[in-house]
Amino acid sequence: MAVTTRLTWNEEKSLQKLLGSVSLSLLYKSSVHGCSINDMLHRCSHQGSTITVIYLSKGIKDGNGYIRRITGTTQRRHELLADLRAYRPSEDLVSEIRILLLGPVGSGKSSFFNSVKSVFQGHVTRQAAVGSDSTSITELYRIYPIKDGKGGESLPFKLCDSMGLDEEEGAGLCMDDIRHILKGCMPDRYHFNPQQPITCKHPNFIISPSLKDRIHCVAYVLDSSSINMLSSKMLAKLKQVQEEVLNCGIQQVALLTKVTNYQEVLQDNFLNMKKCVTSGSEIMKIQEMLHIPTSNIFMVENYASEVELDPLKDILILSALRQILRAVDDYLEDLPLEETDEAVGMSQLHMCD
Repeated sequence: MAVTTRLTWNEEKSLQKLLGSVSLSLLYKSSVHGCSINDMLHRCSHQGSTITVIYLSKGIKDGNGYIRRITGTTQRRHELLADLRAYRPSEDLVSEIRILLLGPVGSGKSSFFNSVKSVFQGHVTRQAAVGSDSTSITELYRIYPIKDGKGGESLPFKLCDSMGLDEEEGAGLCMDDIRHILKGCMPDRYHFNPQQPITCKHPNFIISPSLKDRIHCVAYVLDSSSINMLSSKMLAKLKQVQEEVLNCGIQQVALLTKVTNYQEVLQDNFLNMKKCVTSGSEIMKIQEMLHIPTSNIFMVENYASEVELDPLKDILILSALRQILRAVDDYLEDLPLEETDEAVGMSQLHMCD
């Protein structure tokens, strides 16, 4: 079917005059492309200024609901981006926040970084290598800055990507390396060796890390489709990791990836995303496993094979990131008054005796 407008010649000319004598092209037509709001946003994103014409054949109430969902999606995305661009760590103790992504092999850690970067770049990017192998694709410890647009300034938070956790001994990220990462001793681009963890004799080992070098929040990244299939060995590994994190007093959150019915976030003006996106069983399972409050368990759908951004995915990604930063603010506010950068550095001087 040809994509032709229902506007008459006079209607189109009147609309052009109203908009400032612009030229118009039809990007989306429901009778041709379907009635999916998500598909419409997909097709019309990054096409310049757009205007939506809706024929209210079913009455004004249905039409207004449709318009509200469309405008609400765009407005919510803009609000979240504005909040994150304006974010500054509380208490002025550090200039940037470090968030460590930990989770089983293939859970979506590197994909989450790629997704966050994509939203701020305005197009899908794949800087971090991802894959579906049974062994970890990530072999380097990476501290990734997030820039606001191409060539833009770095935002005050970094995502730290690590090797995946493996249930077998001698495979995946080892506990000694995790301890050094949490304390800020691990250098960027360190090449992991599951058989031989880093020591203070490594030439780039950070002997005296300051507060800004430390991890300020750990995000456990878990595949929502395989939570019920986690082995007892993997659960034991996660518990062991969590004990280290708790000993350091670091904030903890959980990210549930591969949420397939994320489109339902359009309901209820985004006020109850957890209820809309999932039945809640996965969230309760994580709460029971890791004893993380449900308010610190977030659902995201990473960019995998897509070539264009999806505003609904962006909303989930940005919402999770904003809540993580709020959790970090709580962590910073709870630090002892005497714990400055200098004090933290001095306290770590003899950690490798």
